[in-house]
Amino acid sequence: MTVREVEHEITIEAPATEVYRLIADVENWPLIFPPSVYVERLEGDGREERIRIWATANGEAKDWTSRRTLDPEALRITFRQERSAPPVAAMGGTWIIESAGDGASRVRLLHDYRAEGDDPEKLAWIDQAVDRNSRSELASLKSNVERVSSAAELTLSFEDSVTINGSAKDVYDFINEAGLWSERLPHVKEVRLTEDTPGLQVLRMDTLTKDGSVHTTESVRVCFPHHRIAYKQTTLPALMNLHTGYWQLDEGDDGVTTATSQHTVILNTENITGILGEDAGIPEAREFIRNALGTNSRATLGHAKEYAEARR
Repeated sequence: MTVREVEHEITIEAPATEVYRLIADVENWPLIFPPSVYVERLEGDGREERIRIWATANGEAKDWTSRRTLDPEALRITFRQERSAPPVAAMGGTWIIESAGDGASRVRLLHDYRAEGDDPEKLAWIDQAVDRNSRSELASLKSNVERVSSAAELTLSFEDSVTINGSAKDVYDFINEAGLWSERLPHVKEVRLTEDTPGLQVLRMDTLTKDGSVHTTESVRVCFPHHRIAYKQTTLPALMNLHTGYWQLDEGDDGVTTATSQHTVILNTENITGILGEDAGIPEAREFIRNALGTNSRATLGHAKEYAEARR
């Protein structure tokens, strides 16, 4: 049986305790680690926890469940996949954060893993995925920690809600069936939805903007019937470095549903003037994105409302 052991590391200009805090808080992983789409803490007591992770690996959407042991004194976090995603048979590892002097940190990410059936081709696939994701995660961690001072200005989170006189299930069906959006939503020109694993979708979409131009996005969506669909864009518009969000559906005892669309965006400052003009800056980009995403979300919620209320 072949067990591979690999290590990746990076130096970050930030205190070790701050780096540990970011890694320990798994609910923020989609914001700091590009492969992570959504992370749910299933149980835990601050030292031992069980989590479920949805992420991309070599361009494919995967999910797995892991157990973690947190040691804030030693600044170590060990993890072991409880349920791995094929072609992985087993995987675990350790985050080790060490002081590197002058307020800097050395972050080491260790993995050990084996492939299903001890298959060399599957092991090679895992080698590639672990190497790509580890390098991406460490580079993103470094970038996010070192830019924390400007994060507030470049990050915006907002939501839009509507009240629907219909069931959460019907609203959920409308949002879940995104493969039909080009027929149901005027601002969607073309759409392609794949769902190889139930509840784990890849959505590629061409969306029309107010000026008639088209932008293409791709998202990985994690579906929780019939109350939430969380997503992360893996192909982004030029003004964004990150875009995550969710559709939240809360049905009351009276059968009325509150449907909410939430967005979190990190701006790509390099493209602001090229898209919005030489005089544009971060405030204009924030306003543009808020209006663009909000308009499309409210339109989708409006059509979902019509759909659900017609079935009441």
